[in-house]
Amino acid sequence: MVFDSHAHLDDEKFDLDREEVIEKIKKAGITKVVSAGYSLEASDKAIGLAKKYDWIYATCGISPNDIPQQEEELWKTISKIEEMVNQHKKYVVAIGEIGLDYYWEKDMVRREWQRKAFKKQIEIANALELPIVIHTRDAVEDTLAILKENPVFCKGVFHCCPQNRELIKEALRLGFYISFAGPITFKNAKNAKEMVNLVPNDRLLIETDSPYLAPEPVRGTRNDPRNVQYIAQKIAEYKSLEKETIETITYKNTCQVFKIPSYL
Repeated sequence: MVFDSHAHLDDEKFDLDREEVIEKIKKAGITKVVSAGYSLEASDKAIGLAKKYDWIYATCGISPNDIPQQEEELWKTISKIEEMVNQHKKYVVAIGEIGLDYYWEKDMVRREWQRKAFKKQIEIANALELPIVIHTRDAVEDTLAILKENPVFCKGVFHCCPQNRELIKEALRLGFYISFAGPITFKNAKNAKEMVNLVPNDRLLIETDSPYLAPEPVRGTRNDPRNVQYIAQKIAEYKSLEKETIETITYKNTCQVFKIPSYL
């Protein structure tokens, strides 16, 4: 039982061969996949995939890197996300990915828009009784501050979690799950073993974040959920466990956080 807790099968990089890739994913023994929305269009595509395949689940949200250029448009877009989730709640397991990214955004006004959008989407998640999927980059302090000031009722996941000791410790204290992706397999990931071992087995998830961040030994290629095996293998090495044990643990954890029946 293998669960890729965060992939972007809705991404444009799969537009030319999406159905073929999905068939290969299933044949490779991947049991379930969450296709994570990050914009209005991607969220809509994710729902479409969840409707078509009973082993694919959708998240919907506006990521910090996909905020519209006009603030008024931002609120319209978030309102459309809320409407979309309300209409298709059967297929949506979380609000996300949402959060903060100061690596790409240097403008202070637009950073404030990110913070406002994050808070508003937490509010939506709470109203709909859904967990959230968090993206954070170069914004640890503000991300944690917002989560402390705006409690998330159904908690959620720090996806592709940065290898930051304080972030992981505080995220766990706040009740969130931690998901690791390709970067923990990279040769320059010096503290990856320490970070992985900070996370107790019952809070651990694995993901590809495909089509991005392909893990070793396929780094540099277009990523897809079949490669989640390499993340499981590396975590197993770090924790001195069998790969199948990590796959089973993370499968159950992903079903738990997203309220998905684990026997399907």
